[in-house]
Amino acid sequence: MEQYKRDHTCGELNAENSGKAVTLNGWVGKLRNLGGIFFIDLRDRYGITQIVVDEDSGSAARSVAETLRNEYCIAVQGTVRERPEGMRNAGIPTGGIEVHASQLAVLNRCDVLPFQLDDDAPAKEELRLKYRYLDLRRAKPQRLIKLRNDVSFAAREFMQSENFYEIETPTLIKSTPEGARDYLVPSRLHAGNFYALPQSPQLYKQLLMAAGFDKYFQIARCYRDEDARGDRQPEFTQIDIEMSFVSREDVLNLTERLMAHIFNKTLRLELPAKFRRITYAEAIETYGTDKPDLRFALPLQDFSTFAAASGFRAFTSALEEGGAVKALVVPDAAVYSRKQIEELESCAKIYKAKGLAWMKVAGVEGSVKLEGGVSKFFESKTAEICAALDAKAGSLILICADARSKTACISLGAVRSKLGKDLGLTDTLADGQQRFEFVWVLDFPLFEWNEDEGRWEAAHHLFSYPQERYHAALESDPGAVLGDLYDLVLNGYELASGSIRIHDPELQKRVFAIAGFSEEEAERRFGFLTGAFRYGAPPHGGIAPGLDRLVMLMADEKSIKEVIAFPKNSFAQGLMDGSPSPAEKKQLDELNLTVNR
Repeated sequence: MEQYKRDHTCGELNAENSGKAVTLNGWVGKLRNLGGIFFIDLRDRYGITQIVVDEDSGSAARSVAETLRNEYCIAVQGTVRERPEGMRNAGIPTGGIEVHASQLAVLNRCDVLPFQLDDDAPAKEELRLKYRYLDLRRAKPQRLIKLRNDVSFAAREFMQSENFYEIETPTLIKSTPEGARDYLVPSRLHAGNFYALPQSPQLYKQLLMAAGFDKYFQIARCYRDEDARGDRQPEFTQIDIEMSFVSREDVLNLTERLMAHIFNKTLRLELPAKFRRITYAEAIETYGTDKPDLRFALPLQDFSTFAAASGFRAFTSALEEGGAVKALVVPDAAVYSRKQIEELESCAKIYKAKGLAWMKVAGVEGSVKLEGGVSKFFESKTAEICAALDAKAGSLILICADARSKTACISLGAVRSKLGKDLGLTDTLADGQQRFEFVWVLDFPLFEWNEDEGRWEAAHHLFSYPQERYHAALESDPGAVLGDLYDLVLNGYELASGSIRIHDPELQKRVFAIAGFSEEEAERRFGFLTGAFRYGAPPHGGIAPGLDRLVMLMADEKSIKEVIAFPKNSFAQGLMDGSPSPAEKKQLDELNLTVNR
């Protein structure tokens, strides 16, 4: 190999190198034989260089060229020369030159490919994941992995400039309830006992605050045994951040500056200095979700006044039971067919709506008229309804009612999200520029009622600080308590979640008790953390942006699998390595385990 070791990459040569002898290594991307003259697109992760093998290259080089196939790994020695006029490729940095080969060497052959490495027609996901090492050779995955690298580097660069320490926390830890199922790791030395893989470094970063490291961050690997989906994987990465002696405002400001730095360094985009802020209650009422996509409007509007006087029983009964009736106006949607409206209704029903009412606004001789659906109940109020909802001729009005106000909002919010995609409202701008709409969602409920188990549980996690105005009445009305919690949402995805943490051991005991933990149970599960609170732990808080999800959104992809080097499929399987797989009996015996199948 030494004599064929590269001295340049396939992406750096240009006209200034003309006449220079070079050695290149890479893969055969394309091969063309034009009557004994061979043109080879030699590719590595830096780019593509055209190689020419002709009669002047010598018989040995031509003989090797005749044996080449796509994806052979080869070495080329030759001389850089400018391409003739009319044969230059302005689409690549090396398009003005070619290398006239004098020697070729095959470093490794390639079997028949299971699929062509073509960005324009990629193979099915199952095949791509099975041969991920081949899929990653394509230009697009290479570009996405580079973007991920650049984002990670920019995050570290910013955090170091802010005087944060990067500190690793354990990946074999005690199992604690954090919402999702833990991945358990059996201990060989302590039979019958298990470690857990961390769902997040939550407890350890709080311990680092107790230890006096007031500014911590980590590009942290996390693990959750939950169903996979487009923006979720069993193992994922987050930019984990924790700070001492801070308020919510400090955390939000730092995160905004972090995002600004990452986007400027990697995409050359300037973000607003401050992101929009809305409360959780406002997000649910206006958008039907706590992660609203603000690239388009379509707000939910209160329709209760009109519904109450309509005589339409589905609406009036919902209001009588203390619920809500919400409306959504879709402009320029008069051509929506009944079938399309039924698809929207099916979307609403997924989120427990009993149905989705509708009516269209038609223009008639300079005025408007409601028609179709439930319009007969509202004909006398046409002008008032259109004025209140800002509905014009051609609009479609969608209405959802439920005895639980939140159900009506969330169901119609799901319809809003679907409309955003169906109507192209989330597409890139006309000039091809991506749109990034950040919003902070604040003031989340601290507790949620678990109907299945009949108890209160933490909305985010058990260590979030209840806002001080609720401390006195914490136990009397847990459902009304708001936490010092905050989510950063980008384009309809929860990008980061954080909170100011509890640092007072007595307050922490009260929160544990509301969530159904006895003092003994709390001590058994979390004693190593709450014990630290008794030794002068400082006030602290933090946040954890999801790295995979951030890169996915920056790349305008729909799945985080595209920005992870070796992702699992939707069933948490590694198709390339065959994981998860059975353990050998010897391994199970060493761990004192038996498996029931």
